[in-house]
Amino acid sequence: MKRITIIRPDDWHLHLRDGEHLRAVLPDSARRFARAIVMPNLKPPVTTTELALQYRERILAALPALARFEPLMTLYLTDSTQPGEIATARSSGRVHAIKYYPAGATTHSDAGVTDLRKCHRVFEAMEESRMPLLVHGEVTDPAVDVFDREKAFIERSLAPLVERFAGLRVVMEHITTREAAEFVASAPPRVAATITAHHLLLNRNALFTGGIRPHHYCVPVLKREEHRQALIRAAVSGSPKFFLGTDSAPHARHTKETDCGCAGIYTAHAGIELYAEAFAAAGALEKLENFASRHGAEFYGLPVNRDTVTLVEETWRVPHQVAFGADALVPLRAGGSVAWKLV
Repeated sequence: MKRITIIRPDDWHLHLRDGEHLRAVLPDSARRFARAIVMPNLKPPVTTTELALQYRERILAALPALARFEPLMTLYLTDSTQPGEIATARSSGRVHAIKYYPAGATTHSDAGVTDLRKCHRVFEAMEESRMPLLVHGEVTDPAVDVFDREKAFIERSLAPLVERFAGLRVVMEHITTREAAEFVASAPPRVAATITAHHLLLNRNALFTGGIRPHHYCVPVLKREEHRQALIRAAVSGSPKFFLGTDSAPHARHTKETDCGCAGIYTAHAGIELYAEAFAAAGALEKLENFASRHGAEFYGLPVNRDTVTLVEETWRVPHQVAFGADALVPLRAGGSVAWKLV
C-alpha cells in the first residue's frame, strides 16, 4: 500500500503547554487530529474545572484560522482533590478525564499524588460518574531500577487499584513494556492503554547511538527491543483496548541539551505519519484506522470523526529545529526523514 485514506484520527495524550509555546506547537496537532486529550501539567497545574475551562479557551484562541480541532480537557489529580470536583468536571461537558501523576515522576509532576490511598473517595466519585483515570504508570521508589518502574507500578499499584474499584475506567498512558501490554490485554474492558509512535519505533539503544541523545529522552524511558516488539503486537492486534496517544511533549532546545535535561519527545510535527511508518513496517497498515480513529473515541464514548485524512508513502525531510516561541525545539528525526506524508 502506497496510499491510505483513514477517518481523521484523534490524539488521546497530548502536551500543548501555554502562552507562546502553545501558539507555536498547536498548529502541528490541529492539522492532523480532530481532537486531543490535553494534559494538565502546566505550572501551576490544572486542578479544577474552572482552570480547565480557562485553559480550553486559551487553546481555542490560539488555533490557526479555519482549523477544526477540539481540545478535550483533563484535571490534574492531587492529594487534596475533592470528590465534588469530579461531579463539577463531568457536568461541564468539557472535562473528559482525570490525570494521575506520581509525585516527582515526570515534567511538572511535583504536585502529583504522594499516596493513592489519599484518593480513594475521589476514585469512588469517578466510578459513579464514569470519569476515566489516566495513569502515568511508574513508581518513583529510588530503589527500583528506572527500566523496571512500569512493571513495579502494575504489580504494586495498578492491579490492586483495578481490583478494588470495580467500576473505575482506567487508561494506562504511554505504555512501554511487554508486561504493560499483557496486563491491559487481560484486564476488564474498562482498562485501556495509549501507545506512542516513538515507543513503537525506538528502543533504548536510541538514547546512546553515537553519544548521548537527549532528544530521545522521555519518561517512561525507551525500553529493550523485546518490549518494542510487544508494543507493536498490541498496536496492530486490532484490540479496542489500545489506541493512539502521541505524548508529544515540547521542550525548548536548551532545556533538553543541559546537565539535567527535561523528559519528553516532540512528535506532533509528524503525529500521524510516524504511526503510518510503524504500522507499514509491521505489514499492518490496514489496522491503522481503528487504532488511530476508532478505538479511543469508542472508549471515551465520543462519536467517531466524519472527515478523513490521506497519507502517501513519500519521504520528506524534518527540519533541524522549529520555532518554539522565543526559543527553538528539536523534533523527532530532526535533520532526518519520515517515510509517510500527510496529503
